[in-house]
Amino acid sequence: MSPKEKHSEELLLKEEVVKQNEIVLFNDDVNTFDHVIDTLIYACEHTPEQAEQCSIIVHYKGKCTVKTGPYEELEPRCSKLLEAGLSAEIV
Repeated sequence: MSPKEKHSEELLLKEEVVKQNEIVLFNDDVNTFDHVIDTLIYACEHTPEQAEQCSIIVHYKGKCTVKTGPYEELEPRCSKLLEAGLSAEIV
């Protein structure tokens, strides 16, 4: 096995170990599109376009993954969503 092949194999193994969590936002009958969009921009640092697309997906599909990453980074973002009255969880 060449050194390059061995290095590639090690990188693949390291990539598999990294666990990505997701914040899933759920639809509700209470919050307006504008509130959801503004909150996603604030809490998840979405662009206005990203936030609008996520709000539409949530409305029609019932839920949408709005952010992925390590749990430690997602927890404060999910808390902001919950504090704003949205329904979300980390999976």
